[in-house]
Amino acid sequence: NTYNAAISACQKGAVWEKALALFSELGEREVEPSTITYNAAIAACGQRGQWEKALELYGSLSQSETQSATGTFNSVISACEKGGEWKKVLQLLGVMTQMKLEANRFAFTSAISACKKCAQ
Repeated sequence: NTYNAAISACQKGAVWEKALALFSELGEREVEPSTITYNAAIAACGQRGQWEKALELYGSLSQSETQSATGTFNSVISACEKGGEWKKVLQLLGVMTQMKLEANRFAFTSAISACKKCAQ
């Protein structure tokens, strides 16, 4: 899909505002975003320290029919880790466990990093 490619390009270019604008455009056009779309938008926000926006996108994903995947959690966990939000990171790992998703090395490394940054 063209939006996935455009949002991914915004993520790679670290242009989170444009990624969110494109994501919003999907709703205006009544196009259902895919997991790939969410992951790219969440990652774009996370790369620029916008962990609140990443969590907001994750929240809207949880409300949609699109399924969360390990990659989605990795993106949100990374965003929170970059923002020093170690409690959020640990909460997200708990949600993964509840959803029976297996946390991978990336998720655990981000959790350790977040705790280390905040001396927890």
